[in-house]
Amino acid sequence: MLKGSPVLSIENLSIGLPRLADRQYAIQNLSLSIGQGETLCVVGESGSGKSMTAMATIGLLPNGVQVLSGSIRLAGTDILSLNEAGWCDLRGREVGTVFQEPMTSLNPVMRITDQIAETFRAHGLLSQAEREKRTLELLTEVNLPQPELIARAYPHELSGGQRQRVMIAMALALEPKLLITDEPTTALDVTTQAQVLRLIDNLRRKKGTAVLFITHDFGVVAEIADRVAVLQQGQLVEQGPVEDVLRRPQHPYTQRLLAAVPSLTPPPAKPLQGSPILLKVESLTKTYGGRGFFKKNRKVQAADAVSFDIRRGETLGLVGESGSGKSTVGRCVLRLIEPDQGRIGIGELPFSDLSQRELRPHRRKIQIVFQDPFTSLNPRRTVGHIISEGPIMQGEKPEEALARTRALLATVGLPEQAADRYPHEFSGGQRQRIGIARALAMRPDVLVADEAVSALDVSVQADILTLIRNLQKELGLAILFITHDLRVAAQICDRVAVMQKGRIVELAETAQLFAAPQNPYTRQLLAAVPGMQRMT
Repeated sequence: MLKGSPVLSIENLSIGLPRLADRQYAIQNLSLSIGQGETLCVVGESGSGKSMTAMATIGLLPNGVQVLSGSIRLAGTDILSLNEAGWCDLRGREVGTVFQEPMTSLNPVMRITDQIAETFRAHGLLSQAEREKRTLELLTEVNLPQPELIARAYPHELSGGQRQRVMIAMALALEPKLLITDEPTTALDVTTQAQVLRLIDNLRRKKGTAVLFITHDFGVVAEIADRVAVLQQGQLVEQGPVEDVLRRPQHPYTQRLLAAVPSLTPPPAKPLQGSPILLKVESLTKTYGGRGFFKKNRKVQAADAVSFDIRRGETLGLVGESGSGKSTVGRCVLRLIEPDQGRIGIGELPFSDLSQRELRPHRRKIQIVFQDPFTSLNPRRTVGHIISEGPIMQGEKPEEALARTRALLATVGLPEQAADRYPHEFSGGQRQRIGIARALAMRPDVLVADEAVSALDVSVQADILTLIRNLQKELGLAILFITHDLRVAAQICDRVAVMQKGRIVELAETAQLFAAPQNPYTRQLLAAVPGMQRMT
């Protein structure tokens, strides 16, 4: 049931793909509507057509992709008939857009005040003084601290959550009728995510804006949606009120997606008593220094006397907000950056005491799986070359390394022929499997997974987590699993260490920590998990 009159109405929309694509349609016979002050969440796996629907609504479809039939009406006006000048006038004034990664959406060489003022300038609105005044008002509305300083900052001087708030301020600058948000909280930690969701919801209620919210996170859906539309390969398979879709899904695809959402209830603990310790970290300390935007000669204690150990076959989760020091600890453990103090041991090897020359033959003992496999895989090399390169550099014969590469691809669920293809020919989940195969090619004792599933759809995420569990059981890996997703941590980790401002404030078995957190910060993190009430 729509809230108020329809702001956006999509009827029988079909969008065609180029001839060489895997299928004929990006979207087929899609009908959706959003009322004033309503939030419609569109969910589905990668390739389901979520983002293509948004791009059609703002006239930014990729080259070769075109609307074949149907209509899109905004407040009763058929916007598909607009010329380029009409689209330019529509964007910002009638439709605001917030994309997933604000750092790629903001101009890195322009101050924030100039970027927001440009929105008014492009539409010929307000004087320069009025633009500056309105910019500060917008930054205040989105709850940014010290808006005068934020306005003069460059994007790289702000945190991820602050940059996303700036994008929301820009999107709402001209008070559009429709706000489109495309995965706006995927890369944010749970507390920042909760703040951004609350901000969007409050602004929607206050201004009566219709919101088209694209996401693959059902926790976010439970938190913010009035209604839900589920897309599968370009077709609408289910839609309805959020309570009905989440609690009584009708379509098998929706049921499968919901079944893949990680539970906050940890599985039974594994018997690890007596297993040897493969990674031991003692009093690890790392301080970053330099001039900051808000403070001169700023020093950041990224890791402050961090200590933990991981046994063979065990997964230790490292969780906390952005800036808590999780990734710094991971990089120090790998010695991609050098700690200021502390000791790192891998088995009996004093890993932190080795010189760079001594370290080279022992690097194979600890490997990493990165968050974004596409940026960590060389686009000019075949998968076979990417995976076999490390073993070859360690002295393995090329033909033996390539043969083992093909076997590893089979181990991670890919065909052996994948070795002859390039990274761009694979989906996100397949590329992550390639990243895992590359790490395993070195026969490591310890695996560091740095946000390895945070950008994946729930179903693909579930497959990768199952793969990691199975490989750990088969190979006896010790895993340091860095994540901001507490649902994932609950399912994959045997113990969890909670980091805040460079320190571990709580470390316990997963079931114990989730059932009875001792530290106030841990309780704050758990309370911020989206969809806690509707998803449990």
